[in-house]
Amino acid sequence: MTNSKNKLSRKDSGLSLLTGSIILLLIIISPYLLYVYQYFPDTETWETPIFTFKSGVFPSLFVFMHAVFSKLVPLILLLIWFIDSKSWWFHAIAVPISTYMFQLISVLNDGAQYVDEVEFAYSIPVTSIVLTILYLVRSKMGIYISALHIQEEIKRKEEEFERKQALLAERRKYM
Repeated sequence: MTNSKNKLSRKDSGLSLLTGSIILLLIIISPYLLYVYQYFPDTETWETPIFTFKSGVFPSLFVFMHAVFSKLVPLILLLIWFIDSKSWWFHAIAVPISTYMFQLISVLNDGAQYVDEVEFAYSIPVTSIVLTILYLVRSKMGIYISALHIQEEIKRKEEEFERKQALLAERRKYM
């Protein structure tokens, strides 16, 4: 029975390590992601063997990618912060998340005339949809994280109990 428990705890710790490593990698490379736009050509159209990419309303692909990554990187960091936060005020992080989400959508929308001129009336539905999705993800992640903490606590208590049992057995030997 303890052998199967060890296999499960190793699997959970491996998954936790992988998830933590991916999040850490995203945080570490985030400053570099802000400069990825420099690797795109300063032309309106970029043709590759796989696809053709047009800058749309932007003067060049260079400018378009600058706008995309200047919205995407803070959005990713805020999402990591929101999902990982254990403080009571984490709800406040959802407001800038929805703002960056709306701005990213307006950058990707070819029909948008003015990027970053966000109308409050347009941002309310986007904010409510984003908040709903974030709370669903957070609740699923929260349950998983709580279960891991409970599992670690149970494992610690079992080890403490076994250690006390071994100590009692050794004391009985000398009686």
